[in-house]
Parts: sequence; C-alpha cells; structure tokens
Amino acid sequence: MALSEINRLQYLDAMGVTVWQSKFMTDSTIAPIEFDAHHVVLTEVIIPDSWEKCRADVSGCKLCTLCTTRTQTVFGEGNENADWLFIGEAPGQQEDEQGRPFIGDAGQLLTEMLRAMNLTRNEIFIANILKCRPPQNRDPHVDEIKQCRNYLQRQIALIQPKIIIAVGRIAAQTLLETPEKIGKLRGTVHQVENIPLIAIYHPSYLLRSLTEKRKAWHDLQFALQTFKQLH
Repeated sequence: MALSEINRLQYLDAMGVTVWQSKFMTDSTIAPIEFDAHHVVLTEVIIPDSWEKCRADVSGCKLCTLCTTRTQTVFGEGNENADWLFIGEAPGQQEDEQGRPFIGDAGQLLTEMLRAMNLTRNEIFIANILKCRPPQNRDPHVDEIKQCRNYLQRQIALIQPKIIIAVGRIAAQTLLETPEKIGKLRGTVHQVENIPLIAIYHPSYLLRSLTEKRKAWHDLQFALQTFKQLH
C-alpha cells in the first residue's frame, strides 16, 4: 500500500515541516561539527575490484543459510559515484521479491526524507548490511552479518562516499560495532572506514512513532550541516 498523501502531510506536520522542500540553514547558522572520537571503526583495506564482479558474487552467494530462503539477493542501487551512502539493515519481503532496497511505505518515506534534503534516490547509493532477507523479517544474526560484511566493504571501496548514513538501530550498531541504542548514537558524527557516519531513525520506525518524527527532521538537518562542512 502506498504512503497516502494524508499520512505524508500528517508526518510532515508532526516534524514541524509544512512541505517536503529544501530547508537548508544558512552558513551563519551552522555550528561547527564535532567528530566522536569514541566510535571510530577501522577495518582492513578493501581493494576495489569492479561493480560487475561484486554484483555477481552477491547474486550467487551461498555463504550462509539465507541463500536457501531468499527469493533473490538485494545488492543495492543508485549512483555508483555517490557522495552519500545510505545503509539499512536487511531487505524486507517486498525488497526480496523485487530485488530493490527500501521500497513500500518505508521506502517512500525515505524518498520524501531525501527530497527534504534536496536529494533524489538517483543521486545517492542505498545498500543494506545483509543482501538477503532474514525469514519473517527477524533481526540479522551475527554469523550472517559476518559473512555479508565483505560485500558491503567492497561497495564502500567502490563508491568512496563522502558521508555514510546508517538507517536504523541495527545498521548503526553493526557499522559502529557498539550495543548503544540509536537514541544515543544519533546527533553525533562517528566514523567508519575513515568516512563520517551519522545514524538516523529507520523510516519504518518513524511510521510507527509520531513522537520521534520531529527528531528525525533534526537528524536530516544535522546530516546536511555535516556534509556541508566536509567541503
């Protein structure tokens, strides 16, 4: 079911935004961004191979038992030279069926959030921690994350994004290797693979939690501030 116009407007109103349009703050209102020295995750250097090989490896992957329950893998999509890399946790049922990340109501809300940042899905790259859907949309298991980690690292190496947005609790906790809750991780600039990372609430969570939606708008502004100060 598509996100209705009424629900969309209610969401925006709860966040204090009249319409999804650019609401950039001027240079004079942007405070300096401080990087979090406590969450700097460094991993082994991944030598970029090629998009074709990476896609083929993901498509034929049988490293964990998810290969037996998936309909198809979900590699990710978007601009392969994007400045922005958005990373979620794992495909859901619709993603598994269509082979595309972030579709359905949560995906449409993410698209609207991007629009508020003056971005489109064609300008960014969207991927997930896992490339296969866990049964019943359960949380990813540690062994599944371990087996899929190399694929994401290869994607990061190929894209070389200027900023990473961890979408949701599991993505943030996995990328930053921390058990801290998303409420504590948001609003801070972390680093992963020597790239600034910002954690935001997952769109599916925002659709269920009206009280958090104004915070979500603040997170988008914070991400824009951070990106602007990278130049």
